[in-house]
Amino acid sequence: MAYDEAVAARVRQALRGKEGLTEKKMFGGIAFLLEGNMLVGVMGARLLVRTGPQEHAAALKRPHAGPMTFTGKPMRGFVVVEPAGFANGQDLRSWISLALGYVRELPPG
Repeated sequence: MAYDEAVAARVRQALRGKEGLTEKKMFGGIAFLLEGNMLVGVMGARLLVRTGPQEHAAALKRPHAGPMTFTGKPMRGFVVVEPAGFANGQDLRSWISLALGYVRELPPG
């Protein structure tokens, strides 16, 4: 599955100025990594967000969020957000901030 370049551009803009970021094609889309650890990704027009285990349940309760599944089994610590869930810049930054809060605490990958 290809990724929506417009969504990826919005993510790039929201992450501008952050040190240690890289991009990598994965999951049939594109992932944004911080010090080698996946932070967020774009698959199709959806946003993939690494929440970490502690924030996972709360993130799933947010509007337009659901479990991230690739093998038919939900991946704990990751959610998928439909486009309506990050339609405005504030919502996108909120999701990215959630991911940053977890990934910044991880050792470099």
